[in-house]
Amino acid sequence: MIVCVAVVGQQNNPLYLQNFTDADDALKFHHIVHCSLDVVEERVNNPRKGGPTLNETFLGLLYPAENYKVYGYLTNTKVKFILVTTDLDVRDGDARNFFRRFHAAYVDAVSNPFHVPGKKISSRTFGERLTAIVRSFGSSLAG
Repeated sequence: MIVCVAVVGQQNNPLYLQNFTDADDALKFHHIVHCSLDVVEERVNNPRKGGPTLNETFLGLLYPAENYKVYGYLTNTKVKFILVTTDLDVRDGDARNFFRRFHAAYVDAVSNPFHVPGKKISSRTFGERLTAIVRSFGSSLAG
């Protein structure tokens, strides 16, 4: 189950964070997302042989935290997408598909002429679309 998704800007500024739990865990997820940025920077600056190459946008599992697993994705414009899940057996193909759809929703949101680049994403449509993507991701894992 996906518990949180986030969009982080080029300067590591939070652009969007949404959690999908009933509890008020926003601060905890903000901390998890913030900690994942160090791992993203390390992977981008020190690519491993056999690991993701610099032109690879999917960063894979960044790290396991408490009861969560954190996955990362880096766009060509250095915007980072973070996925926090409670599923311990998410396949890379499923995560890649999720990030592909997440990226498409992000592109649509920032292509809005009223959106100011580098500012927080406040589009209700983006939030609704992301919620639909998260729901479909959960149902595809269950099925």
